[in-house]
Amino acid sequence: MKGALVTGAGVRIGRALAMALAADGYFVFVHHNQSADEARETVKAIQSAGGKAKAVRADLASARQAEALIEKCQVPGVHLSLLVNNASLFKLDRAPTATAADFDLHMAINLRAPLLLSQALARQLPDNERGLIVNVLDQKLYNLNPDFLSYTLSKVGLQGLTTLLAQSFAPRLRVAGIAPGLTLRSGSQTDARFAEQHAANPLEVGVTTDDLVRALRFIVATPSFTGDTLIVDSGEHLTGRPRDIAFDKKKKKK
Repeated sequence: MKGALVTGAGVRIGRALAMALAADGYFVFVHHNQSADEARETVKAIQSAGGKAKAVRADLASARQAEALIEKCQVPGVHLSLLVNNASLFKLDRAPTATAADFDLHMAINLRAPLLLSQALARQLPDNERGLIVNVLDQKLYNLNPDFLSYTLSKVGLQGLTTLLAQSFAPRLRVAGIAPGLTLRSGSQTDARFAEQHAANPLEVGVTTDDLVRALRFIVATPSFTGDTLIVDSGEHLTGRPRDIAFDKKKKKK
């Protein structure tokens, strides 16, 4: 049975991607760190729908735990061939006040861990098998603004890593990216504010987890697709906002 590891799969986008892969016949390893209860709920939901899954824990800020995570994805009869690097730290900082600690933590979780996991996946992939790595990026890469500095820089690095790994691991591994726009409500955002921002894009249509699932399924089903990124953001990257949408006060044009 083909296996897939989705990091940060207990909640939000990761959960949606994990559920979809399970529905498509993958045995899904549901990674979590602090969201143990949510990961167990995701596994239960997959199993209730007729799929197969197992929760696996690792703190991706730790290089040692990140390197060992692939080894935890061992189930008889399951062959791990798909890695979705979805887990991400998203903490507000800006250039004048960014700290070394926050910078290092974003890089460890959002960039170093995907590299270590990708290396480990490549090492355990049999010579006669082919696999896939999908990195979850952000439309901010195509619409840069100075908010969330460390997070953004980590995603810039992950986009570069996507290209470099696609070059390095071909033909045995394809490597691709998905860059979502605003998809789910977060933090202290009210429902009303989320609804306003969700549709504040050229298409005036909010991105949903179903959109991201379709993007993932396209990449999985297209053996010639590698080294590139699908931007799924309703055109948000075309707006040229000077601030992150959470702070941008620019009104939609009528």
